[in-house]
Amino acid sequence: MPLAYVALGANIPSPAGPPDATLAAALQRIASLGAITARSSLYSTAPVGFTDQPRFLNAVITLETGLPPRQLLHALLSIELLFGRDRSVSIPNGPRTLDLDILLYDDLVLTDSALEIPHPRLAERAFVLVPLAEIAPDLPIPPSGLTAARLLADLDSSLNPRAALLVSSRFWSTASVGPSQRS
Repeated sequence: MPLAYVALGANIPSPAGPPDATLAAALQRIASLGAITARSSLYSTAPVGFTDQPRFLNAVITLETGLPPRQLLHALLSIELLFGRDRSVSIPNGPRTLDLDILLYDDLVLTDSALEIPHPRLAERAFVLVPLAEIAPDLPIPPSGLTAARLLADLDSSLNPRAALLVSSRFWSTASVGPSQRS
């Protein structure tokens, strides 16, 4: 079954509560789309683009799923809506209750108007590379084939030391997503 790497992020409260509670609750919903086989730690990261907003909490999961990429995207966007985010009316790079992005889907390279895989800015973003390299350091990223760890190392020299800070969360650490999960 295909493996998808999905980024999770939030920086404002949702109906589920503060961002860490939102991300933990979102895991439950995402688990209905397949088997979560790995999840990163939770990281506090500085906003990118629109910087006048709270820091984000970010993580990455590995999802074994039978859904093809476009159906997976549709399902993830539906989960975002459940937590109060409507991309059609949100500020680009602005505050959000929940952000779910497909980073990778097996070794697929896909570009269309609705979906680009690998995520087009994956190699530029510490908030994605730090948790991705934690759970899959040797994962080759198409089309270059460079690993997640290598992309992070290449990015490291330009990183602010506060770019991605490991955080503790009782919601995240106790979130249960089924017996198939390996952290």
